[in-house]
Amino acid sequence: MIDKILDNICEKINVKIKKEMPNIDDERIEIIDYGLKMIIGEVPKLIIMLLIAYFLGVLPLTILSYIILLPYAIFAGGAHAKSHIGCIIATPTIYCGGVILSQNLFQEMNLEKYLLTLAVWIFGMTMCIIYAPADTESVPILRKEERKFKKIMACVTLTISLIVSVFLNNIVISNILVFGCLIRSIMMTRPMYIVFNNKYGHEVYAQN
Repeated sequence: MIDKILDNICEKINVKIKKEMPNIDDERIEIIDYGLKMIIGEVPKLIIMLLIAYFLGVLPLTILSYIILLPYAIFAGGAHAKSHIGCIIATPTIYCGGVILSQNLFQEMNLEKYLLTLAVWIFGMTMCIIYAPADTESVPILRKEERKFKKIMACVTLTISLIVSVFLNNIVISNILVFGCLIRSIMMTRPMYIVFNNKYGHEVYAQN
C-alpha cells in the first residue's frame, strides 16, 4: 500500500516534468524517477524512525546515531530493502534497536569492551576489503577510481569511529559507535544481500 502511494506520487511528478520539459530523454527521466523515489522514500522512513525513537525515549541518541554512523554507511554501502515498507521497518530497527542495545550493554570501558571493539574493527576491515563499496544493481558503482576511493574511505571512517569510541567518556555513545559499525559491516556481506534479495551492482554489470 505504502509502496503504491509513493510510486504514484513519483509518477505524477514525472508526468509533470515531461509536460514542462518535453525534450527531456527517457534515460534522464529514469534517473530523475530513481532520485525521486529515493528522496520521497526517505522522508516517511525518517519520520517514522524519529516518532518511534520519541515514544521509546531515545530520540536524541537516535538522531546522533544516524548522524555519526552516516559517513561509514555512505562509503561502505550495504544491502537495502527493496520495498519502501521493508525500508521503513529496517531503519528504526537498526537505529532505535542499536541505541537501546547500547544503553543496556557495557556500562563501562572494560577488557571485554576493548576486545569487542578490536573484534569489530578486524571484522569491519575484512568486510571493507572484500565488499566495500557494497553497491546494488539499482545504484552500481563501476568506476575503478571511485570504488578504490570509497573502499579506502570506508576503512578510514571505520577506524576513526572505533578509535573515537575507545576514548569517549560517554559509554552509551561509545557503544553506539561500536554496535553501529558492526551492523553496517554485516550489511555489506553476501548473506545479507541474499536476505534482502539484492545483488552487487558491479558484479551484475560485469556479467553483461
